[in-house]
Amino acid sequence: MCGISGIVAEDSNSRETLAKWLQVMNSLQAHRGPDGEGIWVHDLGHVGFAHRRLSIIDLTEAASQPMRSESGLVITYNGEIYNYIELRQELGVEKFRTTSDTEVILRAYEKWGEDCVDHLRGMFAFAIWDETNKKLFCGRDRFGIKPFYYTRNKDGFFFASEIKALLPFLDEIATDLNGLKDYLAFQFTLGEKTLFKDVKQLLPAHTLTLKNGSFRIRKYWEVQYALDWHHTRKYFQDELRSELMDSIRIHLRSDVPVGSYLSGGLDSSVVGSLARQIQKNSEYHAFHGKFLTGPEYDESQYARAVSENCDMTLHEKNFTSDDFLNNIRKVIYHLDYPVAGPGSFPQYMTSQMASEHLKVVLGGTGGDEIFGGYARYLISYFEQCIKGAIEGTMRSGNFVVTYESIIPHLATLRNYKPLLKEFWKEGLFEERDKRYFRLINRANGMLKEINWELLEPYSAFKTFREIFWGKNIQDESYFDSMTHFDFKTLLPALLQVEDRVSMAHGLESRVPLLDHPLVEMAATIPSNIKFESGQLKHLLKTTFKDDLPEVINQRHDKMGFPVPLSEWMRSDLKDFIQDIFHGENARHREYLKPTFNIQSLIDSEGKFTRKVWGLLSLEIWQQEFHDKFYEYQKIREVIN
Repeated sequence: MCGISGIVAEDSNSRETLAKWLQVMNSLQAHRGPDGEGIWVHDLGHVGFAHRRLSIIDLTEAASQPMRSESGLVITYNGEIYNYIELRQELGVEKFRTTSDTEVILRAYEKWGEDCVDHLRGMFAFAIWDETNKKLFCGRDRFGIKPFYYTRNKDGFFFASEIKALLPFLDEIATDLNGLKDYLAFQFTLGEKTLFKDVKQLLPAHTLTLKNGSFRIRKYWEVQYALDWHHTRKYFQDELRSELMDSIRIHLRSDVPVGSYLSGGLDSSVVGSLARQIQKNSEYHAFHGKFLTGPEYDESQYARAVSENCDMTLHEKNFTSDDFLNNIRKVIYHLDYPVAGPGSFPQYMTSQMASEHLKVVLGGTGGDEIFGGYARYLISYFEQCIKGAIEGTMRSGNFVVTYESIIPHLATLRNYKPLLKEFWKEGLFEERDKRYFRLINRANGMLKEINWELLEPYSAFKTFREIFWGKNIQDESYFDSMTHFDFKTLLPALLQVEDRVSMAHGLESRVPLLDHPLVEMAATIPSNIKFESGQLKHLLKTTFKDDLPEVINQRHDKMGFPVPLSEWMRSDLKDFIQDIFHGENARHREYLKPTFNIQSLIDSEGKFTRKVWGLLSLEIWQQEFHDKFYEYQKIREVIN
């Protein structure tokens, strides 16, 4: 787990010039690798790599990066290849100089070329300079756990783990308006767009090749929803247990101690409990953040139940409005752009706490997207059930539950009544894509605040539809279409938060639920088993119920990582928010209407709505990056 960056210059420079550029990129990502740094520059001065190291596997100097091979390959790499031991055996142990997974990627490339990514099991973003073929080859893991950003300009091709490392090399720091429209709709961008103009991301499960000025991007993996109707629930339960235990076993591979996040929800509880079953013979640390503002914000009783059940040492911390005031700018700076939901703040604080005790933690990210954990799936299916009952198409194959069976589980929606009211206000029983878009689209709630004419003619709905109706999904499966869209879009956004808030503190966060053999198996499970009777994450719950305390099995009120922002912004944060939006630059953002009034917005904000958060984090992002362009210009002046 590290920070990487690199340059392929348009023209040959002096080695000293390229080294200075790379040193700047390294310094802007220093938090990602507190254990060491390295720079490699080609003798001709036309290509170079930089690296910041967080030592997890093979702690010796020999495993430092950028790493070179005898065959003329150079690599800078961020992540963990969990099957590195098996690959070493397959590739021939005698060829290796180190025990690191970095060298495994080099040897895999030597043997399989660009197809090496098909053999890697883990989280990764890397770049290889192939001197023999005079080309740059880059790869990113299947889910986007590790980041890879790039830009191209007159000086060449620049890449890095974080966008901030690219900013000194941009001609301007400007907002990508199409990305902004995505953000206002979903609170994340779609596709390769970012919120920074001229900066793109290499998509998950893609590779990038640059040779003689020719630029090629290739998708190397896709999850296939080829539903298996032949096997029973018991079969899938056995497969799920086997695959997840195997994933956690290899995710525990490390030369330093490993612990777990415990949020109090099902996913992290399952991961932590299984990890403890495997790692029995030493102390095991777990970490939990909470708010004492009210019981709906304090889930510590559930985290304690799991830790006591599994004999873990649980570290708890209460977060306050003062913590928010003192850290929210740091959070947005490390995130590089605003993100979906204020949960990034307590995640940042929990990661800080964990980093004081160890270097590696396991988390439960991915369970909601893979196994169907979001309440909006239940809302959408409830509508489809009603429609099917009225039209007499309940048994047509478009539904995996009946309205009779779903009713007992609607109590899950108790805290979502405002969303239900808005969702059913118009468009009832329209096509599935339009209805799900309406359910997740936040733009309609900001018609009075946003200058939408500025963001025309780009259609976020058109991009949404291309993903929602993916060719890898069977048309009749509404459940798979919904989860697939979130898997392709929301999940990478959540993983971006996972990466940034942990790496801000030199901490490695691992996500065992996102192991590609497990995900491929889960994609074959029919929805009537995954989502039986409208029970969210039904298969995950039933498979691991005996591994968890009963209080976890009985939970129906998990809501992510709720933050008491609505209470704080009417009291402790009131002056802070007013000051944020009344600054000289804030009053003249072109995407805000002249009539925008933050106090009116606060007064109308519901308990768990995110309108204020969306605009607050957007404004802080503008101030931390756009308004500081002159600082990045100064950096550029120095290095030139």
